[in-house]
Amino acid sequence: MIPLMPTLPPALASWMDPFGFGRAAVDYWRDGLERSTLYLDVMRQRGNQYLEHIEQTKPNVLGFESEVLLDGRDLPCPVNYELMRILPPEGVETDPLMRPFVVVDPRAGHGPGIGGFKPDSELGVALRAGHPCYFIGFLPYPEPGQTVEDVVEAEVAFLRHVISLHPDTAEKPMVVGNCQAGWQIMMAAALEPEVFGPILIAGAPLSYWAGHRGQAPMRYTGGMTGGSWVTTLLSDLGDGLFDGAWLVQNFERLNPANTWWSKQYHLYSRVDTEAERYLDFERWWGGHVVLGGQEIQYIVDNLFVGNRLSTAQMVTADGRRIDLRNLRSPVVVFCSRGDDITPPPQALGWVQDLYQDTDDLIANEQTIVYCVHDTTGHLGIFVSGSVSRKEHAEFTANMDYIDVLPPGLYETAISRAEDRPDAELIERDYLLEFQPRSVEELDHEIQHRADDERRFATVARVSEINQGLYRAFLQPWVQALATPESAHWMRRMHPNRLGYRLLSDRNPLMVPVPVLADRVRRDRHEVGEDNVFRALEGVVSSQITHALEAWRELRDRSLERWFQDVYGQPLLQLLVGLGGDAPVRRQPGAEPEQRRFVQQRHAAIRTRVAEGGSHEAVMRSVIYVLGGAPATDGRNFQRLRASRAELEPDARLADFKHLVREQFFILEQDRELALETIPTLLEGLAADEIDAHLEHIDHVLAASGELSDRAAKRFARIRELFESARPEPAPSSTPDETPEGAPGAAGSLEASGTSPASETPASSGAAKAAETPKTSPAARKTAPAKAAPAKNAPAKSTPSKAATASKASSAPETASSEASGKVKASSATSGARRSGPRQTGARRRKPPESKS
Repeated sequence: MIPLMPTLPPALASWMDPFGFGRAAVDYWRDGLERSTLYLDVMRQRGNQYLEHIEQTKPNVLGFESEVLLDGRDLPCPVNYELMRILPPEGVETDPLMRPFVVVDPRAGHGPGIGGFKPDSELGVALRAGHPCYFIGFLPYPEPGQTVEDVVEAEVAFLRHVISLHPDTAEKPMVVGNCQAGWQIMMAAALEPEVFGPILIAGAPLSYWAGHRGQAPMRYTGGMTGGSWVTTLLSDLGDGLFDGAWLVQNFERLNPANTWWSKQYHLYSRVDTEAERYLDFERWWGGHVVLGGQEIQYIVDNLFVGNRLSTAQMVTADGRRIDLRNLRSPVVVFCSRGDDITPPPQALGWVQDLYQDTDDLIANEQTIVYCVHDTTGHLGIFVSGSVSRKEHAEFTANMDYIDVLPPGLYETAISRAEDRPDAELIERDYLLEFQPRSVEELDHEIQHRADDERRFATVARVSEINQGLYRAFLQPWVQALATPESAHWMRRMHPNRLGYRLLSDRNPLMVPVPVLADRVRRDRHEVGEDNVFRALEGVVSSQITHALEAWRELRDRSLERWFQDVYGQPLLQLLVGLGGDAPVRRQPGAEPEQRRFVQQRHAAIRTRVAEGGSHEAVMRSVIYVLGGAPATDGRNFQRLRASRAELEPDARLADFKHLVREQFFILEQDRELALETIPTLLEGLAADEIDAHLEHIDHVLAASGELSDRAAKRFARIRELFESARPEPAPSSTPDETPEGAPGAAGSLEASGTSPASETPASSGAAKAAETPKTSPAARKTAPAKAAPAKNAPAKSTPSKAATASKASSAPETASSEASGKVKASSATSGARRSGPRQTGARRRKPPESKS
């Protein structure tokens, strides 16, 4: 770099500097100077990249080619959102018959595209799996008068359009919402549940008051500023627009060590290799967008401060209540303990806010699956390549299984296939298992505190008071002084934006930087990690990081203590109407209407215990046995679905889902009665049909390896129930008996309305179910027939129609083959039969004729 700088001969240098400290110092000084020049050049490139990005009409950071299908500005209520189709890259093919995959990006200060930022992303994983992919992004500036409800309606319109593009696909689109987009699509799904398939919300806050003491300091922000009036002030100063840079600044303040030192030092210390990665991320991080004043005020008042979404207190402008219990799609909640923006309590707290217990959740037919990562940060949940290759890949691969999971709460566990004893049964690199949980078990993650909840409710009341005072006394003056030009310059001068502009080519002082950087790259003298001064640099950097972390912890503890002391004062709570036993917020799960709904739901299920046929019996058995296992996974589902496809090729996933959920409800309501009724559902089946169903169940259960002891005991009981429904074999025919057509044989048989299947003694459970007044019409029709043979011939001596027909044959062998053919035809009929009450004419029994 400095050719005129004299250098000592090696021998002389060793004599003058025997320990090498001097030479190490010179090498480190030269390397530090070169790294500083290269670092400054990267900052210059970052500034140029920022200016180029914000000057685009539709900036995004998508790593895939796309085409716009629907522009939100053309909708009846215009919004700055648009629906795009993701074009698969070269070598990747998608199947239009597979479930569509829609990613909605967060609009929380940054621009769109982070969900498809690189090949190992949510979109990249879905494309490689063959799903047709779509992306809902947005433009930098909102439409005039745009509201959050307008955006929600636009997203519903986009999903309807996606569904219309796949008329031959029965499954509804899977929708992924990252961060802010998560709660937004949950609102849309609560209003229009029929357009949504499974929903994955990654790092999305839904319960804003939740959090652990000593963690999640961002939830105290509303209280520290006295409520949402500051948001209104910034919107007024922005002439009705709110600069997203303020939101980004709030995120950066959460971790000052990373913002002010670690992030920049990481680039400086590895400037030769990290520049490209750093610039790619900064293109998204610095792409600030603008929100409408009405939008951000709606968000802060109803969500961040008011916490009204998780308690069903939000009502749209046209009077519709936004109740998350209206969702009919499975919800996958992905969060992380390393996330300081959306910690697990805020991602999962809405479950306990809405549902009193697990029975309440099941009665609402809600399936909730949650996955808690141990370490990754907020952005890593939907940006990290390792997370995409593992968690997101498994969610995508198992989405059909999640779609048919019985209602309830499940926690997922992901294990590496090669580390499991049943590795030969696993087709993928990882196995995603689902472990049933109760609503009460969420206390481990949420740690609800009633006293903290009362403090946040006090903040909400104080916010309303301060907001009213601001609007009455200050807002008219601020709005009169603010102009479009003043708002424009305020955005330009924001510290986060200004930092990019100052370190760009538009600053004359940066002109020599690229020239010096090129010269350094041509003659780079990089020192190794073994340089003593380079090692000392790392130690100093670590100390600076620890000092900033200590300052952050002191700041956060002080703010938390201040918040608790101020808003925990009984006098303040009394003044805002929350003194004594005053209710803090709505408890939807404990309301009398909800409890009556749960009771009515249970009563309705009891009436359907004995309805159905062999498909219902098989599904009920599988659910019962798997319920005895500590966890289930998608392998059972794949085999069960494949087996059912053989029996009913035209069956849709929606029908399969309905069957699974219906039988789960029945088992959940009254397990013993549901099991005892299985023989009733199997009445009329031949022995080989029952054997085939047992073999089918065994095949499905074997997909996940050897059964646990508890599950094996349950399967043994299922075998006993199926065996009890097996018809007794017909007695061997003799040549002396009456041939077919004689009134003494077939005539008496038809008069009694019996058949070999109906003459089989039912198990005590089946008889009990048939006698109950809540059995199905089909079951009630068969009940009188059981008593009819008592006044005729004994059951074991009454020949069947098949046997009677065989007696007219010339040889016993012919009779045997005809009877066997009869059984095979019966089995084929049963295999093609749709689920539902058994009304097959060939097996329906006639009521006994009167003696007269």
